[in-house]
Amino acid sequence: MRHLRTLFDLSPAEVKQILATALTLKTRLAEGDRTPILPGRVLGLLFEKPSLRTRVSFEAGMAQLGGSSLFLGSDVGWNTRETASDFTRVIGQYLDVVVCRAKAHDRVEELAQFNALSVVNGLTDLSHPCQALADMLTILETFGTCSGKHIVFVGDGNNVARSLALICAMLDARFTLACPAGYEIDAPWLERIRSEYPDAQIQQVRDPMPAVADADAIYTDVWTSMGQEAERAERVKIFQDYQVNEALQAAAPKECQILHCLPAVRGEEITDGVIESPQSAIVQQAGNRMHAQKALLVWLLEPNWIAGNVK
Repeated sequence: MRHLRTLFDLSPAEVKQILATALTLKTRLAEGDRTPILPGRVLGLLFEKPSLRTRVSFEAGMAQLGGSSLFLGSDVGWNTRETASDFTRVIGQYLDVVVCRAKAHDRVEELAQFNALSVVNGLTDLSHPCQALADMLTILETFGTCSGKHIVFVGDGNNVARSLALICAMLDARFTLACPAGYEIDAPWLERIRSEYPDAQIQQVRDPMPAVADADAIYTDVWTSMGQEAERAERVKIFQDYQVNEALQAAAPKECQILHCLPAVRGEEITDGVIESPQSAIVQQAGNRMHAQKALLVWLLEPNWIAGNVK
């Protein structure tokens, strides 16, 4: 029984295998090939938080693979009407895999501990592994490799930044976080990365300008994530010097790509001009959520297909 609670659940070889499979599936889809690799398989979507990309990309991807999906809202009574043990062992008899988008990471760990079905983290306060897979798929498509590429994340050391730092270490890419004091990636997460990947190239700096001088991609996210609304006014003041704007873009190489996990607050953490610039890969990146997640589902449920079909 395999899970994706965080990217620590995968090896670098498995990440590369998933990305290669994603490229294969994306190419086949563009050619009109929707071979039902997962016929009869059922995906559950257990969400505590609202979603556009995570929900729609998983549902569409599963349909393209020949399976089906069920959205499990508050009416199913997760952690309210019955114990986690009863809930998980019951849905494990109905579903093949469940994607959990939870307010607290412990909720994902709780589901996975029973090994009743494969559990995928669709976003928690700790980690966003599916987003990181799509991010590196975008880098791979753009540059032909992830190794040696430099990704600069400008903003908060949040769940997206944590996952991106980890996947960069796994794929031999450089990662720099430019953030205000007090908003770095937490020490335990970084210590675990460096313990498992001693050659990881991770930096945390204050000034984004010099950081982007040799960047292959500049990445940002909203300054106020879901659940932090009460901090919004304070965060806008703290992060005002960390906007990805035309001046910051001009300090980077011309071929530097612009990334954002969306949704964006245009005019706040990023300007309209940068989002709509020729260097922006943001729409491509959002589309790659589906392709990366399709590959993940195939890897979880039909590993023999992956072994015979990666490029």
